[in-house]
Amino acid sequence: MESLPDAIVQYILSHVKNAKDVAVCNCVSKRWKDSLPYIKSLYFPRNSFDNHTGIDHPDSIVFKMISSIFQLEELVVYSPFSSTGLASWLLLSGSSLKHLELRMDNLAEYQTCIKSPSKLDCISAAKNLESLKLWGVLMIKSPRWNAFPKLQNLEIVSARLEDPALCAALQACPNLKNLLLLGCEGTRSVSIALAHLEQCKLDFYGLGDCSLTLTCPKIELLEIQGCSWIRVRETNCLKKLSISNNTGRVYIVDFGKLAALDFLSIRGVQWCWDAISKMLQWASEVKHLHMKVEFTGDFDTLQPFPQIDFVDFFNSHPKLQEFDIHGAMFAALCHRNSLKNLESGFVIPCLEEVVVTVRSPLNAEQKMSTLESLLKYGKSIKSMVIRILQMKSNDSSADDFFDDICRFQRMNSKIVRIE
Repeated sequence: MESLPDAIVQYILSHVKNAKDVAVCNCVSKRWKDSLPYIKSLYFPRNSFDNHTGIDHPDSIVFKMISSIFQLEELVVYSPFSSTGLASWLLLSGSSLKHLELRMDNLAEYQTCIKSPSKLDCISAAKNLESLKLWGVLMIKSPRWNAFPKLQNLEIVSARLEDPALCAALQACPNLKNLLLLGCEGTRSVSIALAHLEQCKLDFYGLGDCSLTLTCPKIELLEIQGCSWIRVRETNCLKKLSISNNTGRVYIVDFGKLAALDFLSIRGVQWCWDAISKMLQWASEVKHLHMKVEFTGDFDTLQPFPQIDFVDFFNSHPKLQEFDIHGAMFAALCHRNSLKNLESGFVIPCLEEVVVTVRSPLNAEQKMSTLESLLKYGKSIKSMVIRILQMKSNDSSADDFFDDICRFQRMNSKIVRIE
């Protein structure tokens, strides 16, 4: 290192991010110390000050390190800090910061949250941010954010939110392209209108009864968890869609034509059949379809899927390449009349991969017939996986059905496998 030019030393040390490493490098030599102000990123792990015994407060130590850097572009702080400390840091580096990631840890700090300025309010000083990631956030009051015109990526993980506060926060980020809300609770009715949003992942924790309205004409990827009422009308660019509800029911879905949709996944304990049938109708051009819904039925009544015509289903989804079906959907395709509309020359033209989850030996004959029909008419199938999941029966029917599946696998061993 001593033989290298100053510019090379500065370049090498500019890639040091961990605050402890920066502090160590600062003590090596005057040459190294003079090079450290050129670093672009600074990272404080969770345990940065666990064994701190010095006089200076951790907030002051962070302030001193930031003040020694000419143009800090990325700041990541997982160690505990105060709103006063954060305000002082961003007053120094706010104009140059592009990426800010903070572990807020204020979910239980109600009184602190309603005081001004809060930790969230302080972030407004970093007006040129391009990416903002927040962990453990209490957002029950609208943050005092004017605008982040350059912000393209916003991630909030593990948060307690109020609907008006979330709405105000999103309005301050008009040019977002990527939005992630993961493990968020407290929301009841969420409305998102962002003209440039391309990727959106929403995970609402709680009873699964949240309603969502999304108006984002450029949306390409959308993942939703925990909503019972969903309205997304502008879907011309939507290529990947995933909807799940692990604790509640999906009652209503309202989408535009999903002409560009390539991937669709619907999951949950219970969906109203009207919602399922509409999704299948809108997604007629889909190539990858994953269906793992246990029951249909309205309100508290759990009902099996109605019968689905095998031929009509695949004729309605001619581009389908990958099909992953859970027990309920598979059972709906396995009835005596599923092949009654079979026409001469019928084929499933594009299907290459099938994953079938079997949970019950009921209607075993029809289920075997459906598996055989998938191979017979799916001329392009390269792989079929049959998953046997918690199959229970008081008689020998489960054993007989499993023997039939094993025999089917042996006859088609190059394509079929059992898990």
